[in-house]
Amino acid sequence: MNQTANEGAPGPMTANWAVRAISGENGGVRESPIPVAVHLDAAAKRSLIALIVLTVLVHMVFNGSRITISLYALRLGAAPATVGVLLGLFGALPMLLSVTTGRVIDRIGVRKPMITGALMASAGALSVPLFPGLAVLFVAAVLIGAGFMLFQIAQQNAAGYIGRPDQRAMNFSLTALGFSASNLLGPLLAGTLIDQIGPVWTFAAIGWLPLVTAACLARGIPDLPALPASLTTERRRLGELLAHGELRFIFLSTGLVAMAWDLYGFVMPIYGSHIGLSATRIGVVISMFALATFLVRLVMPLILHRMNAWQMLRLALAVSALVYFLFPFTSQTSLLMVLSFVLGFGLGSAQPMVMALLHAKTPEGRVGEAVGLRSMLINTSQTGLPLMFGVLGSALGMTPVFWTLAALQFIGCELIRRHQKHERSAR
Repeated sequence: MNQTANEGAPGPMTANWAVRAISGENGGVRESPIPVAVHLDAAAKRSLIALIVLTVLVHMVFNGSRITISLYALRLGAAPATVGVLLGLFGALPMLLSVTTGRVIDRIGVRKPMITGALMASAGALSVPLFPGLAVLFVAAVLIGAGFMLFQIAQQNAAGYIGRPDQRAMNFSLTALGFSASNLLGPLLAGTLIDQIGPVWTFAAIGWLPLVTAACLARGIPDLPALPASLTTERRRLGELLAHGELRFIFLSTGLVAMAWDLYGFVMPIYGSHIGLSATRIGVVISMFALATFLVRLVMPLILHRMNAWQMLRLALAVSALVYFLFPFTSQTSLLMVLSFVLGFGLGSAQPMVMALLHAKTPEGRVGEAVGLRSMLINTSQTGLPLMFGVLGSALGMTPVFWTLAALQFIGCELIRRHQKHERSAR
């Protein structure tokens, strides 16, 4: 898509424009004459809503399959370690292939990879009722995980080019809201179906959802923009992206937010059990985190009026550092609920800003590669960090785990602040 063609006179959008949320006006890295729109024009809104709905269908299968595979494997007599391997397979190929996938998407566009990813997710889910048993679950986990990775990298690439560049922050806020909805609906639907018809037929029931997505995309729905062509035909090295100063700090933010998010779901059940909370109370505490991530994305238009993207990322890391520092001092359910809500509110606001910055700062023709690198960091976090911090918790208890997380979040926040200060003084 030729971006400059979409940067003409603002017209009726003028009243809806807000502060510079991507580049920043006071706390940003680089001044930009393009402010951030907190409302979308009609054509962009139609395309984005259609893309979000189709994404939710695929993401519901991804989330629903995780719980269904776990429960089906346990019913078949699998050991907890086997269940752990099955869940790890969802992220195994994405961890290894995300960057390569992003480079391919940069070359061929987004529609075909999205169709392929949806079909892979559907094939993984439908393989279980066709060949029921424990062995097929390993195949299903790999297909669903890899298919969703392929779909998601292409989808996140496309979302950044719908409408004008000043609409990216709102695009990713609405996309994140869709992911929040499917995070809730996928496990809820799968759990209900498992109780009613069993895990095998649950796969049959949810496996057709990505086929709807694939069919719509094959028919040209939604209208997706063409991606900017790469500016070079030379062999591209990942180090070139990492050598880019601003991108390094965006990837640093990605890693820290992923760490804080993923480890919350790992440490909170352990800590809650350690202080004597029932499973129900632990579930209530964790649900406050999920509720906050959903609510913050509803109010993102209001936040975008007042803060730029870098400010929001720094605030999210600072909030995360404070909450993880306070967790060991808290044993009351009500206080844990408050802290979990605050943590979810901060981290939930960060993901849309990371994606907006990634699109704004990545060289044209390499956005897919950058999104793939981000996906690799997230999958590495999901795979490796629970093991590392589990060993730390077993050896020293949960307090060092919480405080190590708090220290890392604070250090990241301070590094970003110093980088921004240096960039402003260099202008």
